[in-house]
Amino acid sequence: MVEIVFEPEPLPETRAAILEGLIAFNQKQTGGTQSPPRNIAIALRDPARGEAVGGLTARIGYSRMFVELLYVPEHLRGQRLGEKLMLEAEAVARREGCTGIWLDTFSFQAPGFYKKLGYTEFGTLADYPPGFTRHYLHKNLS
Repeated sequence: MVEIVFEPEPLPETRAAILEGLIAFNQKQTGGTQSPPRNIAIALRDPARGEAVGGLTARIGYSRMFVELLYVPEHLRGQRLGEKLMLEAEAVARREGCTGIWLDTFSFQAPGFYKKLGYTEFGTLADYPPGFTRHYLHKNLS
């Protein structure tokens, strides 16, 4: 017998149980030929403060990189740092044997930026958030 319990903030052990179970299931389905997904970051660091002020986080798995988050602080924009972060992510993806990169972005963020970098839209989710659109993009690296 199990119960369904809402956790407004997931407990670490809950997330671990879900993630480990899903990874084990996926490994079984793919014949163990794929490494479990792993997270990476490419940071923008302020050397004077010794801390990250922005950057990119991504997950590598199943021969693709998924760019989860990309942020450049407003005072650093206009220096092509977003482009440099994406180019570095592509270099990392290639080194890791990825055949492509995918990501999502909102219409009020940067769909045009990614398209200029060669990403192709493969889907949208209208009215998410209300009044806007979520765009899904992919770029082949082969």
